[in-house]
Amino acid sequence: MRKIIVAIFIVMLAVPAFAASDPTTEEQKALYAIGVEFAKQLDIFNFSAAEFEFVQQGLADKANGKKIIADPEAYKQQINELAQARVKIAADKEKAKSKEFLENAAKEKGAQKTVSELIYIPIKAGTGKQPKSTDIVKVHYTGSLIDGKVFDSSVKRGQPVEFPLNQVIKCWSEGVSKMKVGGKAKLVCPSTIAYGDEGRPPIIPGGATLVFEVELLGVKAPGAAPGATKPFGKKK
Repeated sequence: MRKIIVAIFIVMLAVPAFAASDPTTEEQKALYAIGVEFAKQLDIFNFSAAEFEFVQQGLADKANGKKIIADPEAYKQQINELAQARVKIAADKEKAKSKEFLENAAKEKGAQKTVSELIYIPIKAGTGKQPKSTDIVKVHYTGSLIDGKVFDSSVKRGQPVEFPLNQVIKCWSEGVSKMKVGGKAKLVCPSTIAYGDEGRPPIIPGGATLVFEVELLGVKAPGAAPGATKPFGKKK
């Protein structure tokens, strides 16, 4: 992630002057979309108005051929350190937002809180095979943030997914291994067993608690070929 941020900074400092009007052609809109994508990648910095003025000054100086005050190549380490610090600040805020949600989830009927902080809430008991950590499982799932926003769903796509249970985030590995085929459960995953402080921007914020509703449809022995699709819950 840090290398990407540095690269984006360098590219941004090399772009030409801003267009005077809104984009109208498809090519102009594609260029505009590049700018939006760069901005998304810089969200982690959470610049104040005063800080962003310096970013704009760097853009303008480079675009106008002025003398560069601070060469981005020479400031790679400082940029990375700033990015890491801002990531931690944002993640800590996200974790604080999740605290009450996690406490309430642990109080739901049938909820089981494990040593890893996973909150496992059975919805429907299964009667089939219970997977081992090395097995390949077939599931339907919906993943959401604590505000209820769905970020991925095999149910909506109408296509179950298959994957080795030991190749997904810890929350999935642990939670699905507690299920039996035919069962359905809610997995409430604090960031420590999901995507950590870095998250998976721009979809999942750093430090985010995730909620998955998972239905276990089948289990295969290790060595069997998994399906072509994998869940959002796969390891980074």
